[in-house]
Amino acid sequence: MLQKSDRIYVAGHRGLVGSALVRALQRKGYDHLLLKSHAELDLLNQDQVSSFLQMEKPDVVLLAAAKVGGIGANMRFPAEFIAQNLMIETNVIHGSYAAGVKRLLFLGSSCIYPKLTPQPIPEEALLTGPLEPSNAPYALAKIAGIALCDSYNREYGTHYRAVMPTNLYGPGDSFDLQNSHVLPALIRRFHEAKEANTPSVTLWGTGKAMREFLFVDDLADACIYLLEKQDSTELINIGTGTDLSIADLAALVAKVIGYPGKILFDAGKPDGTPRKLLNIGKLLQSGWIPHVTLEEGIRMTYQWYCSHARQGTH
Repeated sequence: MLQKSDRIYVAGHRGLVGSALVRALQRKGYDHLLLKSHAELDLLNQDQVSSFLQMEKPDVVLLAAAKVGGIGANMRFPAEFIAQNLMIETNVIHGSYAAGVKRLLFLGSSCIYPKLTPQPIPEEALLTGPLEPSNAPYALAKIAGIALCDSYNREYGTHYRAVMPTNLYGPGDSFDLQNSHVLPALIRRFHEAKEANTPSVTLWGTGKAMREFLFVDDLADACIYLLEKQDSTELINIGTGTDLSIADLAALVAKVIGYPGKILFDAGKPDGTPRKLLNIGKLLQSGWIPHVTLEEGIRMTYQWYCSHARQGTH
């Protein structure tokens, strides 16, 4: 079980997930956090990672670092997505074992599941069918991370666990229109269209694809809850248990932002996986439930975008 005295290394602490984990840990009184920026520690460099872990000897590692992006980025940079994620996972997981780290939490992604699979998706659906082609390289890297955790547990007796979040959003997200995920991209598109009085916004796909969204601070809360309450190493989904169409999501984002124009869809562009709703039965049985509604989360994310992201390169 997680202890207040534990030294906790959060890999990727400046990213969407990592920054939420840091907020949640600090809020709960975990004061012994090990945080290194990319400039201070390159997770693609095995020697640097190994030296850092051997020197700091963390009790717990939270592996939230990853190269991430939306459909467009996954299709343009498949080699980078598989190679960099494999290197990060291997370096951190093996380095943790070599440094004597007993507990590690690996953040995966719901894209690990087959493109066509029963909905909502149970953890047992892993490796039961072909992946969605547009993000298969990234998904394969994440599947390898799950296998690494399981393999080190079986061979070396470690306690490394993989959790599979659904689509995430929130403060600290990337709003870059070329590489971001759908929800932050919608926030930026509608915000800019509102400012420019653009009469319509055209989105990729048919709008019929169904997606589930989890506010990133809810994810962080769930991760810490599981570390505090469970000794299990079994794969577990983290989500809300509800989904909506991209068309309905777009309408909700437009409502929150106050964009009055038309929302159009380009059916010539890919939808991605038709539906991707996680079965969160195991999570609910553990006693944890999500707290932030989608509209409330979008509102908080939009407020963060207005006050932070537009000042930088997000």
